[in-house]
Amino acid sequence: MTENPAQKDPAEWTTGDEPMTAAQESYLTTLAHEAGEDVPDNLTKARASELIDKLQGRSDRLKGS
Repeated sequence: MTENPAQKDPAEWTTGDEPMTAAQESYLTTLAHEAGEDVPDNLTKARASELIDKLQGRSDRLKGS
């Protein structure tokens, strides 16, 4: 997968330390369920984004399998 050069690292987001959004939480919950993992409580936007990226890489559904 090619990285998007316009995409900032979540650690550099000015709002990265705010609580994750409802959309992030919903998507993360779905991905975590598929991966058999739990979603930690009180994630920040940045940490939720990092975890989403990690779980997307492990998702058979997103790999097209």
